Amino acid sequence: MSRSRKPVNPAAQRALDQLKEETAAEIGLKDYKNTYKGALTSADNGRVGGQMVRKMIQAQENKFSGQ
Repeated sequence: MSRSRKPVNPAAQRALDQLKEETAAEIGLKDYKNTYKGALTSADNGRVGGQMVRKMIQAQENKFSGQ
């Protein structure tokens, strides 16, 4: 069975795209949205994804610790 990569909520995709742009800018990748990702190194693309995951985990930890 194939895996669907579509988000359940379309607004979630927009939020993830925005987070990706912000994260790329923070680590010094300019105009990430319009950059051909094949021209970037695996390390650069992985760095963006890794930082995104760290931010999402931190946000959830902050959310749960505030309860």
